[in-house]
Formats: sequence, C-alpha cells, structure tokens
Amino acid sequence: MHRNYPLRVGVSSGRGAAPILEGERRAWPGPSFELLESKLRPPSPRPGIVPRQSLVERLLGAPAPVVCVVAPPGYGKTTLLSQWSERKRDRVAWVSVDGRDNDPAVLLTYIAAALDRVEPVDRGVFRALASPGASVVATVVPQLVASVAAVTEPVALVLDQLESLETQACLDVVAELAIRLPTGSQLVLVSRRPPPLPVARLRAQGQVVEVGVAELAMDQTEGRTLLEAADVGLSDADMTELVGRAEGWPVGLYLAALARKAAGPGSSAEFAFTGDDRFVADYLGSELLAQLSPEQVRFLTRTAVLERMSGPLCDAVLGTEGSGRVLRSLEDSNLLVVPLDRHREWYRYHHLFRDLLRAELERREPQLVPRLHARAAAWCEANGLEELAIDHAQAAGDADLVARLVWDAAPRAYAAGRRDTATWWYDWFQEQGAIERYPLIAIQGAWRQALLGQPAGVERWTAAAERASARAAPAEAKWVEGTLALLHAALCREGVERMRADARRARERMDPGDSARGPALHLEGASYLLVGETDRADRLLAEAVAVATEDRELNAASYALAQRCLIAIQRQDWPRAEALATQALTVVRDGHLDAYVTSPLVYAVAARVALRRGDAPAARQHLARAARLRPLLTHSLPTYAVEALLELARGYLALNDAAGARAVLGQARDVVSLRPDLGNLPAQVEELRSALEVAREALPGSSSLSTAELRLVPWLSTHLSFREISERLYVSQSTVKTQAISVYRKLGASSRSEAVQRLQEIGLLGA
Repeated sequence: MHRNYPLRVGVSSGRGAAPILEGERRAWPGPSFELLESKLRPPSPRPGIVPRQSLVERLLGAPAPVVCVVAPPGYGKTTLLSQWSERKRDRVAWVSVDGRDNDPAVLLTYIAAALDRVEPVDRGVFRALASPGASVVATVVPQLVASVAAVTEPVALVLDQLESLETQACLDVVAELAIRLPTGSQLVLVSRRPPPLPVARLRAQGQVVEVGVAELAMDQTEGRTLLEAADVGLSDADMTELVGRAEGWPVGLYLAALARKAAGPGSSAEFAFTGDDRFVADYLGSELLAQLSPEQVRFLTRTAVLERMSGPLCDAVLGTEGSGRVLRSLEDSNLLVVPLDRHREWYRYHHLFRDLLRAELERREPQLVPRLHARAAAWCEANGLEELAIDHAQAAGDADLVARLVWDAAPRAYAAGRRDTATWWYDWFQEQGAIERYPLIAIQGAWRQALLGQPAGVERWTAAAERASARAAPAEAKWVEGTLALLHAALCREGVERMRADARRARERMDPGDSARGPALHLEGASYLLVGETDRADRLLAEAVAVATEDRELNAASYALAQRCLIAIQRQDWPRAEALATQALTVVRDGHLDAYVTSPLVYAVAARVALRRGDAPAARQHLARAARLRPLLTHSLPTYAVEALLELARGYLALNDAAGARAVLGQARDVVSLRPDLGNLPAQVEELRSALEVAREALPGSSSLSTAELRLVPWLSTHLSFREISERLYVSQSTVKTQAISVYRKLGASSRSEAVQRLQEIGLLGA
C-alpha cells in the first residue's frame, strides 16, 4: 500500500480548506488549494427583501477607507452589503468568513482570490501563501497591498461574518489591511461584534465609517414593507404594534411573521419582544416551531448540525430520502434557507436561524447529536470532502476516523501553506488525551515540530510516538516501525552511525510504492557524507533525488541535490556544482519550499556557486533568503542546521563579512553543544572558527543578527507596538525593545521605519 511520508511536501491533492460544492469547480492558477465558490460572492437576494436605500446611499458616499458594520445577528448586515455591492457592480471583492479561515494563509488566500476576480493579483502573493513558513503579516500582506495599489480603479473588499475569526494572527491580518489599504480603496468589515482594530487611531484620522444597530434597525415603513412581502395578513393596527415591539430588529420581525403565518388566520399569538435578542430568538423559535409538523421540526433541527446542506447529505444524516425536495420547498417558503450555488443543490440556514435550531436540537434530542455528526462524517468521507469529514468526526468524538483522515489531510494542508490548519488537527488529539493511541499521528506531529524548529515540541511528540508504537496494531506495526525509524534518523539524537542504521531500517520496512523511500535514501546518503565517504554518499544521494522526485517528495530531493552540490564543491568541480545548485533552486521554487528547513542549505550552496562566478549581488540575495530561515535551524534537526550554517559562514567569509560568519558559527556551536556526535561537522565548525580569529574585524551588519533578532524582524513592519509584539512572541516588552535597538544598530538605522526600509533593501523583509 502506498503511504504518505510525514514530511510530505509534494503537489497538493486539490482538496481545500472547505469543500467545493458540486458544480462549482473552476480552473484557478493561483491558490494552492481549491476554494469554496459560495464564499466569494454575496448571497443571492431572497424574494421580499426590503431595499435599504438610505443606508446604501450613505455607504456609497462614505469616503473613509474603512467601513465597520457591526450589530448582533439578524440586523440585515449582509443584506445591506449585498445591496450596496450591486450598486458598486464589478469593483467589489467579497469574502464570507467562516471558522476554517482562522488560518491566516487560508484567510489571505480567499482575500487574494476575491481581489483577483476584480483585477489580477500578483502571482507572487499566491506563491508566498503556498509556503508554510511564510510570515503572513509581515510578508504577504504588504505584497497583497502593493498589488491592490496597482489596480486601475479603486476596489472595495468586504469581509462578512468577521466574528468567525478568533486567532490573533488572523485578527492582525485584518488590522494590517485596514491600516495599509491604499488611498481610494475600501475595506468593509461586517461583524456581530466590534472588530479588533485601532479604532481610536482610525477615528482620529477620519478613516472609518461605523454603522451599528441604530442605523440598521428598520423604521415603521421598512417594517411594514417586510411584513407585507411575507403576506402575513395582519391588520394595520397589529402590524404597527408588531413593528414597534420588534424594535426594528429585522430577523425578529421576519420570524414573527413566519410564526403568525404558520399559525393561520385568526391566530391570537402574542409576540413578547424583550429587547434582548437572545430571549427574542428563543421565544420566536418556540412559537415558529410549534406551528410546524413533527416531521418538519425533525428535519430542521437534525440538519442544523450541517454547516452546508445538500439533498444527498441530508438523506444520509437523517436516514431518509427526498431531502432535496424538502430543501427546495424550504427555500420557496422563505424559511431562512440560503442557496449556495446556482443549481440549487447546496444550501445553508441563516446563521441566527441555525443557532436557534441547534439549541432546540440540544434541548430535544441531545443524545442524537453525535450520531448525526457521525453519519455526516461518513458521507463526506465517501464523497471526497475529507476536511469537512474531519470536522464532523471530531464533533462525533470518533478519534479513529479523525486519525485516518488527518494522516492524509494534514501533510497536504501543511504543504499548501495552511500550517495552522494542520496544527489544529494535531492539537485536537492532545486535547482529547488520545495522542498515544495513534502512533502515526504522533510521528507526524513530531515532524511538524521539527520543521518549525521547536525542540521541546519535537521531544514531547517523539516520546508520545515511541510509547504509542509499542501498542501499534499488528497490521500497521511494520509501517509504524519504519516511519519512527525515519524520524529518529532525521533527529540524529544518538550520532551518525545510529542515524545510518535508522535510515536503513526505515528503508527495509518500506513497501515498493512507499513515498518514504526517497527521504530514507537521502538520510542514509547524508550519513556517509558526514563521515567523509563522499563517493558512497554521492551514489546514494543521486538515487535519493531520482526516487524522491518521482514520488514528489520535493524537500528530500532539493536537500539531496544541495548535498551533492557540496560534494562537487569539495572536488572543485564547479560546473557540476553550478548545475546541481540550479537544479536544487528550481525544485525549491516549483515546490514552494522557500520557507522550509531544508532550503537554507540550498540557498547557501547557491551563494557559494554565485561567488565562484563573481556574482556577489546574487550571492548576497541567496544568503539573505537563507538568513530569513535561520530561526528554523535548531538541534531539532541538527545535521540540517549545522550543514546550512557552515555554508552560510563560508559565504559570509568569502564576502569578507566576519561578523556575519561569527553569528552563524555561534549558532552552529550551540547546536553542536547539544548534539556533539554529528560526524565531521563539529570539526568543520572549529576549523572555520579558527579561520575567523585572523579575519579582519568589521562593524556588525545585518548578517550578524541573532536568531532572536531575526524572529523579531518580520514584526517591525507591522502596526503593532513593542508591547503587542512581545505578546505575539511570548517575551517581555523590555526584551523586544532591547532586540529592536540592536537590530537598528546593526542596520545602521536610527528609527523603526528606517530599519524596515533597510531590511527590505537587503532582502530580509518582503516589500
């Protein structure tokens, strides 16, 4: 059986952060995962929608770059913006935000895709988003803003349902967009609660227009129009009283109309609006549902576990047939059901109505909820919607199914730049106390921590994997042993000889079609390189490149190519070295591996080759790319770290940059102190250190930035204060200030803005 190697970074399978609805697939040259079409357009208007003419005119005339439409659920925020967007025509980019967008790479991919529909977005934005190590706030946002600034006419970007964003990283993205958006364009934020923006600053500069409950509440004329469109048959007096009691709350008024309509002529139902939306919703829910048949109530409440509904999915969840007809009937009756595609095959409930129905389900049939989610998970898995299946399997508490799905989905998500999405899935097992039941997931989790340069996390997850492997099921014991051996080989905790033995053990336990063959060959070949057996190493590394390329294990291929380049340099075969470096760079570019822990060595050997041919500017550019990734180079993957740092030091020395060489050699010595048995690497570190003792002193520059300072660098270009940056980096404010001053000094800058400019010029920060 073909297995997915835990470090897999090949081409994405095409399954995205959310399912593509039937009939909505489209060719898209930019994003690294498929997008949900319905998130990229305003909801289609339902019959009977009341025009909000005065509010639309106010928004059309608003000159401010930021518009905040904030009110509790049911105040017609989305409806208002849909009407406004119709007037703006083709200059509006729309994103309906949901919980899956709490990964900044996912959120920005949807934003970029929405803007791309208005006017083409720089492909470099999508390329950066496809890299799991990209600093989204500091690198991708400026690129995206620059692309917006280049449009022929101003554009408006609407982010609807912004309350779905909960992670700080995504909220920082929105704040950066609000502050950076070029003159003439607009950011429109639609939310149930005030978005976390620097509102005081925006207000003081006259850069924000705010629309709230007072403006959104319907007046008597609009309320009567809504009731008349609903055809509830009230007298003028009753209609006036009902509009008054609703206090302008549109969805409350609409639900009341539906309840009265369902009750039939002559109903004496009272509508006791209290002014508290939650209690109003509870009351109207009981009134409305009381007028429906038991079958209708069961359909509504039980399908409320679904974020999106189709006839076949509802049939599977309910164990019945004919759900497609029911959905179309609900749409025809205006029962707050929103179509999501033009074919009327997929739907969702109005968000407030779904909240109401789910609460009712929990009250009526709480024991049924896990079973409904389990049925939904099974249907989604069978129909290729594996990420939606993960959501339902988690809700059902089916850890076995979650593990099976995450094993395939998480590496693809990580490879597509959705690092946080993969992290949530892994962390779920920890939250459930279930990680030691699933050795393969624990191994993947350890790889994730290693890729991110997190030594403590590597040790924790590896220990869990080792404990779990002892209880592996017989059917998977061989595969678990092989993948765990591969992990041990990369971690190299017990020296090069053990690294080689682990790599061989991994290879021996791989079936012919297993995609881990290339990485295992690479690590075995690397073990010979580390003890100076270059001929044997080169043969194995060449084989590793061929196998890994065939299996799309591109990070293993790029790293093996870089190591073969090292061998060619040692042999003074510079034409061969240049060919291998070029090939490695091509793999990194085509595989979107720019920010992987395997790429610093590729950039460093490319710099050595560029210096050989006398191209110092190209060498500096390659070294800057490698320097960005230095925080990833820890003792988590010690051979990866020390090899790359050594080549960086050699590049800096060739450029007469002794300060830069000292900085990276100091980092290499720190790794060696924790992992001393790394073959000939420690001796190479000491040899270079000795050479540095006689090197000419020079003032420290950007190359001498410490790893802590490099972690700070991406944040300097944001709007965040030192206090806010310290919260993101989990260090003290004084530490951030001290590091920032050191960065300024090494850059020769006297201010934060000047430092940012210098960082952009030398390639340590995106423009």
